[in-house]
Amino acid sequence: MNIYGVKFDDNGRMYYFNGHDLKINNNVCVIVETEKGLQYGKVIEKIDEKSLKNMTENFKDIVRLTTKEDYRKHLINLKDADQALKKAREFAKELGLNMRFLSSSFTFDKKQLLLNFTADERIDFRELTKKLAAVYRTRIELRQIGARDKASNVGGIGQCGRELCCKSFLNSIESVSMNMAKNQNLALNPAKINGCCGRLLCCLAYEDQNYLDSQKGLPNIGDVLKMNDIKGKVIAIDILNRKIKLDCGNEIVEVDLKNERNK
Repeated sequence: MNIYGVKFDDNGRMYYFNGHDLKINNNVCVIVETEKGLQYGKVIEKIDEKSLKNMTENFKDIVRLTTKEDYRKHLINLKDADQALKKAREFAKELGLNMRFLSSSFTFDKKQLLLNFTADERIDFRELTKKLAAVYRTRIELRQIGARDKASNVGGIGQCGRELCCKSFLNSIESVSMNMAKNQNLALNPAKINGCCGRLLCCLAYEDQNYLDSQKGLPNIGDVLKMNDIKGKVIAIDILNRKIKLDCGNEIVEVDLKNERNK
């Protein structure tokens, strides 16, 4: 397989396509086949064989390299999509629908118009779809997205000072649980463990398995331990360094369990 990473938007997610016999350099624009129709995108990278072994998806095809005419049509599509977004907002207001539209896009062949929106409740948008279809004469897809998808769509800067993971490199948003924060001994303060979307930070999942592995054999907070000539109550645990602090009554003692295990 001859797989390339392609983005449809400079700040969007990367998708993977099979170039077959084509040899394509980075930053070259291509027309690709998707489930929704043809799309205009830019090649970001060539995927090496080692990375391919971890990919199990069925790859759609890169149809061809783009031409000047394709680029001209792409610019027209972008302009028309922007107008469609304004029109959707106008129709929604006329119909009294409490919807907040975030983005819109046409497929390259204009066989579909996709509009993303957020709402506090389920919306019956059948009448809105009819009005949009009457104007644009194409298939209309309205997608209600959640808080995480909204953050991915809008973008922003996270607590770490870097661009949001969901906007920069995550191709899918996995579930994150409160147990992951507990496994890492984090203070369960929403201001510390929630992202811009108001949901748990995606990065809590990145090292969760490492923390679970490092926890094996460690005591719990509150356990009373007797080690050599020391006896005390566990008041703090450093999971990754495998160190604990014991309250021995008249002093606080730090014990390195790695050294204890090696004795």
